[in-house]
Amino acid sequence: MNVRRIELAMRRPRFALYAGIKPTLIIGERGQPTQWGRGTWQVPSDRPVTIGVYLFNRLWRFGQAEATLDPEDAATWEYRAPMLPFLPGRLTHSSS
Repeated sequence: MNVRRIELAMRRPRFALYAGIKPTLIIGERGQPTQWGRGTWQVPSDRPVTIGVYLFNRLWRFGQAEATLDPEDAATWEYRAPMLPFLPGRLTHSSS
């Protein structure tokens, strides 16, 4: 399997009605806890792959966002967490 690296910036709002929660990244069907800020991950370069991000506060998941990356898609992505713990997050191509 051929792989490529993508960069994902995890951004939280300046003011949020939750604290101490870190995002979880799902690539394919494998979840992995992450930190806020920028990070890089390997994804297949020869087929589409679904990535998703969510927040978990020990009671429920929130801030979910998902995107399918095709091999020709950009390598830089951004996740923006919601301000309120019942809203979805946003996962988009990043311009930087």
